[in-house]
Amino acid sequence: MSTLSTHVLDAVRGAPAADIAVTLSASDGTELAAAITDADGRIAALGAELGPGMYRLRFATAQYFAAHRTEAFYPEVTIAFTVDADRHYHVPLLLSPFAYSTYRGS
Repeated sequence: MSTLSTHVLDAVRGAPAADIAVTLSASDGTELAAAITDADGRIAALGAELGPGMYRLRFATAQYFAAHRTEAFYPEVTIAFTVDADRHYHVPLLLSPFAYSTYRGS
């Protein structure tokens, strides 16, 4: 079984993005877990152990940008990813008001 963590960095501010609600869902849309990023922009463990399959992380970015009085184009960011081996998966999000990127971290 695999484990999951995430980290959000506000690329404009050059700082961790705290207090972003993150939801983990299975490919069929079933919500598996939800948490909020800590002061360092991290969620160290999201949900229970994951078996092989496709999952989605949804980051509620509208509330984050509104709290920082920042106009933004993306009200949420959804990242689909595949778990295919027993290991730890880290899915970071680099966020700005008009763009975002992600990668498979370690």
